[in-house]
Amino acid sequence: MQSSQRVHYNFALSYALYMANKLDKPLIVFFGVDSSFPEANMRHYYFMLEGLKETSVLLQEIGIKTIIRNISPEKGVVELSEDSCFTVVDKGYLNRLKLWYKFAAIRVSCPLVQVEDNVVIPLEEASGKAEYSAATLRPKICKKRSLFMSPSIELEPNRDSLGLELDSLDLNDLEKVLSELRADSAVARTKHFKGGTSKAIVNLESFIRHRLSDYSDLRNDPMADCQSNLSPYLHFGQISPIYAALKISDAPVSQSAKEVYLDELIVRRELAMNYVHYNSNYECFSALPDWAQKTLWTHRNDEREYTYSLKELENAETHDPYWNAAQNEMRTKGKMHGYMRMYWGKKFIEWSENPVTAFKNALYLNNKYELDGRDPNGYAGIAWCFGKHDRPWKERPIFGKVRYMNENGLRRKFDADRYVEKIKNL
Repeated sequence: MQSSQRVHYNFALSYALYMANKLDKPLIVFFGVDSSFPEANMRHYYFMLEGLKETSVLLQEIGIKTIIRNISPEKGVVELSEDSCFTVVDKGYLNRLKLWYKFAAIRVSCPLVQVEDNVVIPLEEASGKAEYSAATLRPKICKKRSLFMSPSIELEPNRDSLGLELDSLDLNDLEKVLSELRADSAVARTKHFKGGTSKAIVNLESFIRHRLSDYSDLRNDPMADCQSNLSPYLHFGQISPIYAALKISDAPVSQSAKEVYLDELIVRRELAMNYVHYNSNYECFSALPDWAQKTLWTHRNDEREYTYSLKELENAETHDPYWNAAQNEMRTKGKMHGYMRMYWGKKFIEWSENPVTAFKNALYLNNKYELDGRDPNGYAGIAWCFGKHDRPWKERPIFGKVRYMNENGLRRKFDADRYVEKIKNL
């Protein structure tokens, strides 16, 4: 259970439990805490372990033992498979995760099945190639969406595995676990988000009840608080996108309001999965479209009114109060408002000595501070700021033909000065 860290609407778990009952064998759930995972820190680990603690309790209630070990996941699953008759794994799309599953598939000594359930439409079922934009992926997804919007089956009790003597980390004391993991403490845990499926569902229900009807009109206004705040939970697999999509589809609001959110949840999110799956260089400037690379590099020597070091950017020490507020929101909360994230990403191009450094620094800060950092959505979001999944615009200095954003655009959308004050009061 590496990518789908939940009991609720977990199709990989459902299939594993079905096979365990069919074979009349006890089922165990394994999670490997890779304490050397690149760019992961205390903020990420604490949120993740909060969710795993809740998940392990729920599994225990249906007689399933959870094994959580400080070991790289692919090695842990191979070790456990030596005494197993069947292995089920979930699915991830980033390079490191794909290598984990490949390593396990080659070395596991029993039959191994992978179940994909962190997207609504299985990725390669939606498209067999890298898509140019949301406009090219959307019709393919809409054509098949109804086929995969299926409710989860109820989990039946398994032959009790709780008595099996298998070592596991004790999640009752998360501080002790984190100390033993020697997690990077450079970024502290956030008090604004608590991990776990139950918290994710509360967020979703609150969003449907209070904000979904206004989402299409107010989603780009940071002062309206109209976001679902599900991205950290989706990143760690603590909530199923299929469950979220079904709940949104059944919500008592207009169909147009629902479709705007479903487009973000399904089309935009799965476009990001498509991007990292079909472009293994997603962490590099070279992953951008040729036209974007060419135009940004052509303008690399254009005069810049301001340039900032990575340290100045990280500490929100720029001349721009709106950008500083966005950076501080991310540093404090672990999540930046979606519209500000676009503005934030664009400014790296304008304030860096060259576009390659700009791309690298934007990814670094996003992955360090965002709870949903190191995620396909994050990689695609940064790449969008540099031209990916977009079209060429009118040429201008520094940006070339890449879409430009400025503070006047913020002021037209919402009360940007109030946003600055709001972040100061966090």
